[in-house]
Amino acid sequence: MKKTILVFSALIIAVILLFQISKYSILFGGMEIELVITCIAIIGFFVGAYFNRKLNKPQEISSEINHQKIKELEITSREYEVLELIAKGFSNKEIASTLFLSESTIKTHVSNLLTKLNAKRRTQAIQIAKEIHIL
Repeated sequence: MKKTILVFSALIIAVILLFQISKYSILFGGMEIELVITCIAIIGFFVGAYFNRKLNKPQEISSEINHQKIKELEITSREYEVLELIAKGFSNKEIASTLFLSESTIKTHVSNLLTKLNAKRRTQAIQIAKEIHIL
């Protein structure tokens, strides 16, 4: 946090100094205003590129599946298969045809998953599953 504050403080001071120098250069040195604007734009570009790279670092996502949590929640292997297919965006009908089960069986599995994950909707179940690292 201190580093961020120092970087922004330095950036603000640099911009203020640049404006002051450019003001005196234009008034007393006969410098063209287009040149000053170009310098400010170039510096702004590099600062923006730096912060874009700094802020958009890919977050490390743990690919470890928490098998212990799956056992604690008493999610069966078939329910887990259904959960994975829900996460891929499959409908109940598509899941049924993929797993060679009836659609009502899939609805039962989905209902059990929602209960076990304490979710109201399929999307919420997926979000919870990702948060507890079972997906």
